[in-house]
Amino acid sequence: MFRKLYIKWLVWRGKAVDIWSKTEYPADVLSNLCSNGFRFDGMMCGSMEGFLQSLKQKDKDKQRQICSMKGKNAKKMTSTGWQTDQIVWWKGNPIDRQSADYYSFVSAAYLTMFEQNERFRTALMSTRGMALYHSRGEQNPYKTILTEREFCQILTELRDDYDKRDKHLGRIKIVFEEDGTEEVTG
Repeated sequence: MFRKLYIKWLVWRGKAVDIWSKTEYPADVLSNLCSNGFRFDGMMCGSMEGFLQSLKQKDKDKQRQICSMKGKNAKKMTSTGWQTDQIVWWKGNPIDRQSADYYSFVSAAYLTMFEQNERFRTALMSTRGMALYHSRGEQNPYKTILTEREFCQILTELRDDYDKRDKHLGRIKIVFEEDGTEEVTG
């Protein structure tokens, strides 16, 4: 209870964003339920929720169908079968939900969405200098496809890495040589 009040206080002060689909920008656009479409590994994803829910399906056709769904329609397709053995699936290949490979795989999907979806990218970059929370999110990684901590960590890493890339790109110099060639230094 105290944690949620603290987060509300941080949000009110402009120090944090509590990501939820039923709140105001940018939190609503950062929600997995938002219809931020992207193409990942040849598969069309109607939303991040569609992608995440599809991981619970071993059947490739069912996975493709769910992956293309947006928001609440995708969320309705949830399944708890994966929780027994902690195995999720991508294109017929098993992935251990509790592995570092899983975290890297899901991070790659978020990166792809970030790169392809300008609305999502703009919303995330508007949170510079703020802490990210998802107070409605599940904390137990054995019960959810993505914990609050994992979700917010991925978004924070994306945002911070993009800022670092921007700063690095700003330092690149193009030097024109006397013979007409260009040299890029950085």
